[in-house]
Amino acid sequence: MRQLLISEVVITAISRLVDDGQSEIKREPTHSAIEFQIAKAELSAGDPTKAGQVVGKAKRVRGVLSWGMENAPEKAGQFAESLLAVVKGSGGFRETSPNYVGRDAIADAIEAFRSEGYELTTTGELRPLLLDSLSGRPLTEALNAYVRRARAGSLDAALVTGTSKDLLEATAKHVLVTRFGAEPTVTNFPTLLAQAFMALGLCFDKSAAKGPQERVDAAMYELACGINALRNAQGTGHGRPFPASVDNEEARVAIESMGVIADRLLSKL
Repeated sequence: MRQLLISEVVITAISRLVDDGQSEIKREPTHSAIEFQIAKAELSAGDPTKAGQVVGKAKRVRGVLSWGMENAPEKAGQFAESLLAVVKGSGGFRETSPNYVGRDAIADAIEAFRSEGYELTTTGELRPLLLDSLSGRPLTEALNAYVRRARAGSLDAALVTGTSKDLLEATAKHVLVTRFGAEPTVTNFPTLLAQAFMALGLCFDKSAAKGPQERVDAAMYELACGINALRNAQGTGHGRPFPASVDNEEARVAIESMGVIADRLLSKL
């Protein structure tokens, strides 16, 4: 499982799954179980109860995740995943359980996680959204979720889960399929990307650029080709999209650039 990236929609989804404030029957997880997971994720500094506030479980979880999103996003992701597992283990996704969270809360959570590039099943399993099974608008939305992750510097966003392609290659292919209705036959990345640029009316040849925006687009094309060359085509193991010779800062810059370029293509699509 890749690192869960916290967003407002994820915070809302997780909070609803523990919300029993309007119910006479209280459900697990209890406050003590939630506190254990908060401490385990080292997020106690964001716990509103530590500041003397008396809050329900949903507001407590929202407060911790909101604080974590701003101050410790990786730990917030760990907390959200752990809490989701606790809800599942308590029977929160099983209709016959007294801890069942409700059909609407689960359906809303499925949609919320899907918009962020994750598949949440009706039984509470969370996994990366596999793009090979998508097409059309759902694929555009999923790629946009990866773009957001890439622009935030998320390492896993560089490798589009469920495919052998990276984010830029997957986006270029999607552009061509959408515009021409057929799978591109070319496998050479620079040529594939150039075809996507042409399909969208974007300049990819800096010698042909006639204005500032065309120069920017051509520079994006060159940057994308450079990033692709930087990548290890065979993969590097442990989910790392770049060879070990590329340090973390260089990888972060490359991944954020991938997000910007993919966003440019999708915005023109």
